[in-house]
Amino acid sequence: MSWVLPDPYRMEIVVDEGAIDAYGHVNNGEYLRWIEQISWAHSEALGLSLARYRELDRAMVVQRHEIDYHAAAFAGEALILATWIVACDGRFTLTRRFQLRRQRDERTLMTARTRFACVALSSGRPKRLPDEYRRLYGDAVVPEA
Repeated sequence: MSWVLPDPYRMEIVVDEGAIDAYGHVNNGEYLRWIEQISWAHSEALGLSLARYRELDRAMVVQRHEIDYHAAAFAGEALILATWIVACDGRFTLTRRFQLRRQRDERTLMTARTRFACVALSSGRPKRLPDEYRRLYGDAVVPEA
């Protein structure tokens, strides 16, 4: 399967009936839920778990989502969601890209971009990225072509 960028972090999804809306396809809110799930899974794979976020009193919170829906997904379909960190300014923000593809025909169903900002968990105020975040997220950046 080819991707918009090399070496994605991937998550397999099988669409269950609970994801289907009144129009008979995956509800838009499910795409956001999947984006959140893969973002956490990738962060954990890099060594930044929720427990570590709490220890450092920092969180990466969504500042902006951009989602483009290219085609619908339906119950029972096998999908693969991919993510890349495409920017980390080393100060306050990082940006992820996402691509959702259907396994059967490799069609891209959704692309997205999310910008995250660093805040202190204790106050909710913007805070600089800890050195650990800068190193782990910064080393994971895949430059956009």
